[in-house]
Amino acid sequence: MTFPVLICIPHSGTKIPAELRQRIKIKPKEIFADIDAYTKEIYDIGTNAMKIVYTPYARTFIDVNRNENDLPPEQPDGIVKSMTCYKNSIYKKGKEPDSKLITKLVKKYYDPYHTEIIGATKFLDFKLALDCHSMAAVGPDISPDVGKERPLICLGNCYGESCPMDITVKLAECFMLAFGLREKDIKINKPFFGKYTTQKYGNKPVPWVHVELNRKLFLEKPWFDSSTQKIDKKRLLKLNYMFEMALRLFFVK
Repeated sequence: MTFPVLICIPHSGTKIPAELRQRIKIKPKEIFADIDAYTKEIYDIGTNAMKIVYTPYARTFIDVNRNENDLPPEQPDGIVKSMTCYKNSIYKKGKEPDSKLITKLVKKYYDPYHTEIIGATKFLDFKLALDCHSMAAVGPDISPDVGKERPLICLGNCYGESCPMDITVKLAECFMLAFGLREKDIKINKPFFGKYTTQKYGNKPVPWVHVELNRKLFLEKPWFDSSTQKIDKKRLLKLNYMFEMALRLFFVK
């Protein structure tokens, strides 16, 4: 069954843009901690979704889920960042991207992602769109909830602006059933109500929901070894199945 859903996966990529490789000082483990690792494996349900939009480039270097006017130094967590979410500096001193390079990065890596979204919403009849992420179990240094424990799943609808509340609640119920969770394990708009993509495209005309899956569900023992960064692929397959089941319940129920 193909669900009439658009799935966006903006932060799973690991690639470093060629223009930046000689400029960075950040280590691979720091990049891994900054991205939404393995979210493509979890949220990509193949032909069961009408459309999936994904970028292979790490959000550490070009973040497609930010406003292109959000730039450093005023916005260190903007479209081109100066530091990771754990406040690790990304670039060698004096090697930070200048305005000319930022313009090039936006045109080459950012614009195609949004062009694909706009084209898909123009020509395909979606009933729902999801912007899919993972979140640290505890709020990191630059988050609005620093040091606070997070729910297992968070759904954001921009307080009803990007998706009607009744649709969001129904989706939350489907996630709860598919993932075998309790009601208290799923929160709406806490701690995330929806980032740029959800805000920009939500309800124009497609209902849009920001989805966050807690990393403790797959990036902690017994499924993940932080010293070797090896993960249990069966766990990822199971979460992928659960996600697909949540959508099946939503569209068939």
